[in-house]
Order: sequence, then structure tokens, then C-alpha cells
Amino acid sequence: MHVIGARWIARLGGLMALVGLGLLPAMGQAASEEDPWEGFNRPIFRFNDTLDTYALKPIAQGYRAVTPQFLEDGVHNVFGNIGDVGNLANNLLQGKVHDAGVDTGRLIFNTTIGILGFFDVAKHMGLQKSNEDFGQTLGVWGLESGPYLVIPFLGPSTVRDAAGRVPDSFLTPYPYIDHVPTRNVTRGVQVVDTRASLLQAERLISGDKYIFIRNAYLQSREFKIKDGQVEDDF
Repeated sequence: MHVIGARWIARLGGLMALVGLGLLPAMGQAASEEDPWEGFNRPIFRFNDTLDTYALKPIAQGYRAVTPQFLEDGVHNVFGNIGDVGNLANNLLQGKVHDAGVDTGRLIFNTTIGILGFFDVAKHMGLQKSNEDFGQTLGVWGLESGPYLVIPFLGPSTVRDAAGRVPDSFLTPYPYIDHVPTRNVTRGVQVVDTRASLLQAERLISGDKYIFIRNAYLQSREFKIKDGQVEDDF
């Protein structure tokens, strides 16, 4: 599975549901038209996939094997709490005031009562997590996705989503951690945590892995930008 970047791994878990809905096969022809750089993308995909196979995936498997479930869940929740900052900002930019309010509540309750997000108490209060980023915000604003793009180490993207990564990066703590070892370790733990959470979901990948992930990614982005309102051509 072609994974080094943490954010796209998290997305894959949600789009696995689309496979069961039969939405992905219909993307084949459209995805080919949206992937004019396939000759450039495939070698990068193979590079990323090799790194994942021989480095990241074994580390994630080891992490899951030795980490108690409550601790793994807590670490995952902490990074999710950090991600709610970006969710809040992008919901505001998209004009989703109610969702932004939910994000605010999640941040307040999880950071305080939930001990910096280790416990997702907000979920049990009915405050459901969003999954927003600036690439989605640009899509909501009407900017076309541009060609499909595979980024070294980071995985699948589009020209629009790649540009959106820049402002999103300033909504994470990493640019503000001056101590380089601490910054690198924190980022590394997040990548391993999110990779471990996809160990079972990746079993659904079949056929040409490049095509499957490309189609899944493009369909997932459309699904998220339209808040689940996917157009049906049939």
C-alpha cells in the first residue's frame, strides 16, 4: 500500500465505504481522463509503495503488536484533537458555521476534560468529528482539482490538493516546534499511528493497486467536497 504521508492514509479508511456502495468502478474512465501524468505518477507510486512495504508497514505492525490498545487509542485521539484545529478553520472558510461550532466544542472538551485529547469525550457528548482541509475548501470555492498527482513520500493528491497542503501545514504544531528531534519524533509517531489504523482496511485493495488508490482518492475527494452528495450518472 502506497503510504508515507499521514493525512491521505486517514482518508482511505473513510473511502473504503464507497467500495461497498459500488461507486469506485464508475470512476475508471473519468479517472483516466484526470490522470494525464500517469507516466510520471506510476514510478513515484512504486517508490512510495516500496518504502511502505519494507519500512513503514513493518514498523506500524510492530507498533500495533507492542502497544496496549488503550494507549494506541489515546495517541490516535491526541493527533485527532490536533487535527480539529484545521477542521475548525476550514469549516469557517467554507461557511459551515454549525460544524465549526462543533469543532470548537470538541477542542474545548477534549483538550480539558479529555486530557489534551487523549480521551475523545466530545464524541460521547454527540459532537462528531469533521474531516476538512484547505484542498476541500478550494473545491467548495469552485477551484477545479487539476490533474491527479502522486507526491514522493506523501502519496496521492491533485494539483489543487497539493497547493492546499501549504496553508494546512500552518494549522499543525510542527512549524512551531523549534526543537528538531522533538518535531521529527512527533511527526513520525503520527505517521506510524495513522498507518497502523489502516492495516486491516488495506485488505480491500484489489487489482491494479495504482488504479484502485487513484480512483478511491478522486472519488473520496469529490465525496468530501460535496458533503456526501455524489452525482449519479445512471
